[in-house]
Amino acid sequence: MPSSVLPRPLDSGPGDEIGVLETVFEAAPFPIAIIDHAAALLFANGTFKREWLGENQRPATLSTLLHVQDQARFHRAIEGLDIGSASERLELRFLDPSGSPRWAVTTFAPLGKNLKGQFLFAVHLADVTDQRLQIEELAERESRWDNALVSSVSGVWDHNYATGQKYYSPVWRQIRGMSPEDPLAASTEEWLKLVHPDDRDRVIHAMARQNAGDPAYAVFDYRERHKQGHWVWIECRGACVEWDATGKATRVVGTDTDITARKAADEKTAQMSRRLDMALEISGIGVYESDFSTGEVDWDERMFRIYGLAKSEEVKIGGLWESFLHPDDAARVQANVLDHIEEGKRFSDQYRVILRDGSERVVRTRTMSFIDGNGHPKMVGANWDVTADVALHRELERAKTLAEARNRDLEAARSSIEHNAMHDYLTDLPNRRYLDEMLDRVAAECARDRHGIAILHIDLDRFKQINDTLGHSAGDMMLKHAAKVLRGTIRKGDFVARIGGDEFVILSKFEGSPRKLSHLADRIIGELRKPVSYEGNDCRFGASIGIACHTGAEVDARQLLLNADIALYRAKNRGRNRHEFFSADTHNAIISTKRISDEILLALERDEFIPYYQLQFDAATLEIAGVETLARWMHPERGMLSPDQFLEMAEELDAVSVIDGIILDKALADFRDWRAHGLSIPKLSVNVSYRRLHDASLSRKLKKLRIEPGTVSFELLESIFLDNCDGDVLKNLARIRKLGIDIEIDDFGTGHASIISLLRLNPRALKIDRELVRLVSQSQKQRKMVGSIIEIGKSLNIEVVAEGVETTEQIRILRDLGCDVLQGYALARPMPRASIPDFIRSGRWRPSESL
Repeated sequence: MPSSVLPRPLDSGPGDEIGVLETVFEAAPFPIAIIDHAAALLFANGTFKREWLGENQRPATLSTLLHVQDQARFHRAIEGLDIGSASERLELRFLDPSGSPRWAVTTFAPLGKNLKGQFLFAVHLADVTDQRLQIEELAERESRWDNALVSSVSGVWDHNYATGQKYYSPVWRQIRGMSPEDPLAASTEEWLKLVHPDDRDRVIHAMARQNAGDPAYAVFDYRERHKQGHWVWIECRGACVEWDATGKATRVVGTDTDITARKAADEKTAQMSRRLDMALEISGIGVYESDFSTGEVDWDERMFRIYGLAKSEEVKIGGLWESFLHPDDAARVQANVLDHIEEGKRFSDQYRVILRDGSERVVRTRTMSFIDGNGHPKMVGANWDVTADVALHRELERAKTLAEARNRDLEAARSSIEHNAMHDYLTDLPNRRYLDEMLDRVAAECARDRHGIAILHIDLDRFKQINDTLGHSAGDMMLKHAAKVLRGTIRKGDFVARIGGDEFVILSKFEGSPRKLSHLADRIIGELRKPVSYEGNDCRFGASIGIACHTGAEVDARQLLLNADIALYRAKNRGRNRHEFFSADTHNAIISTKRISDEILLALERDEFIPYYQLQFDAATLEIAGVETLARWMHPERGMLSPDQFLEMAEELDAVSVIDGIILDKALADFRDWRAHGLSIPKLSVNVSYRRLHDASLSRKLKKLRIEPGTVSFELLESIFLDNCDGDVLKNLARIRKLGIDIEIDDFGTGHASIISLLRLNPRALKIDRELVRLVSQSQKQRKMVGSIIEIGKSLNIEVVAEGVETTEQIRILRDLGCDVLQGYALARPMPRASIPDFIRSGRWRPSESL
């Protein structure tokens, strides 16, 4: 630096140490100067001068270049330095020639003392004004940012991946319903479990793109589960602020905002807009707005569609629309618009337009006028094409005239349909549907008026035979006749219905006298029993009637109908052509029957049916001729039951065939066991039911039993198996004989078998019914009848067995009459299998005296 700029120290010369430093500092590319403790500027290199001094500025001290607020700090810093001090660094403000502050990092380095003993310092200035301004600007931004966040509802988050630290503001937690103490998710994967499943993939992708600095993903939204369980919509705004050397994001900062309410509002708005647009589109309504100040008219797409125009057409008041008006409607329509131009007026109109293709359409409009914010009178309205509606209206008017002409016919048809729906097509009596309605109605009347109700359930007897023999036409005529009889027999106010087949129901008021109901039932039965002529045939049928009645408010009409049905069942079981009243005993009998039915089925499962045996004896020698198998029920509570206590119910259950099979299997096992132990029993007879003989697989089942031919016979009831025996049964009997099983006729003399049918069946033996045997010792007539049966048997080479032999006198008479085999209490009672061996070995059936 020339000496004219800065004076040399008095004790320095060109060759001393200071001169050397000046030479070195002058060559330095950065600003550097030399000062003493008083801050006197002893030297400044060229760079220092250019960057920090003006062209004509010659400050005596460096402190004069400093901002006034930094001068004291500057002097304190250099006063504390000595020869052994380390370099001192301060950030100070300097004033440039224009007076503007500049920030510089000022470094003081001790150089030592000159010849005058002054302590000298080297001063280096590094301009950091731009950095300082950036810091101040950043601080200002941070201040504004902090203030904005405090006053907003946005939650701040800061992810520093370099340090592993994450920050979440209180508002961030509040958005999610979290308190400051609630733990955060342990990992990103754990947090993603709180994100709605439909949003997870999108959130993962958005986070990755946001970290990569993709501006398209600086903002995205998603749903996250609130602490209370519901979903909240969150708008995430974030950006990467720090990267590593490879460009990977190391710090991402952002905000989360709860936009749930906004989303709901947007969805509601979108929904309303969608609904409106769909409604307009579906209805074909076009919307327009006219500005009477500017003459401009705004049509939507549907308006152009109604008038068959392209959207490029310009619409002005007094122009396009008016040109379409039908000449006969134009003046009226335009006058109507002008009359309603005042604010708030609404009106409707309908007019014709002629489109450019020449077609005529009818348009309906609804319009309202208003004044907008600029004071312009405007009108908004809707148009829709009602051409088809008008045409339809005209057609409907024409059809209305025709419909009114047909109204009476339709009313008659409706009445007929209603009648048919509620009445039986054949007898024209009310049907079951009508009866159900009447039951409800009468029950309500009973509850209100407390009078009684009676139901007669009628079933025609022998109707099926007439239907089967004379045909359905005859059956239909009988039903019509029955309906006529019932109509003519019931009392005034009674209700009669056909509820199906040959069943009828009478619904009547009950005045507390069962006798009147009984007389009514007898009268109906008497009338229905009278013969009816059909194509030269006298058709006779009768009726069984079940009656149920009840008095009082708490009547259950449908239960009463069921009770009448139960009573009808009892009347039919007691011989038909009669009536029965429902009673507790009737109900109990039904329950008992049901209980027995259930017990029979259970007994089959438990194997409670067992065989009992009654020995048969040669009439001449009283030697054992065979043994009859009898079914018994070993009831767990009622003890041993004979067939008369369960057979009828077993027949209804179709279980007799199963019981027959069980008894046969057990009897064969016992029979073989006895013979294996040396007991001489020539044969075994077993009862077989009529239904079992219809089993096409019976012979195959019997074949599997390997029955020794001539040792087993099946007993058939005469009343069932002779004259009424059908072809399938006869075929089965033939197959049974081929297996070596004999046929016997049981209870002979009680049925109506002919000699022809007896010959056709050709049994090995027949058993005289016990009722004929019982009086053989008291009645000569009875004795002759038994003798005749024996003679018939001998003449046909059929063995004759007498059952029910109870006295020695009967034994003698039957033997003298030529009977072959005897069976009865006089010789042996029925007994279980275990008692047979001892009884036979004891011989106690033999009389002490010779007969």
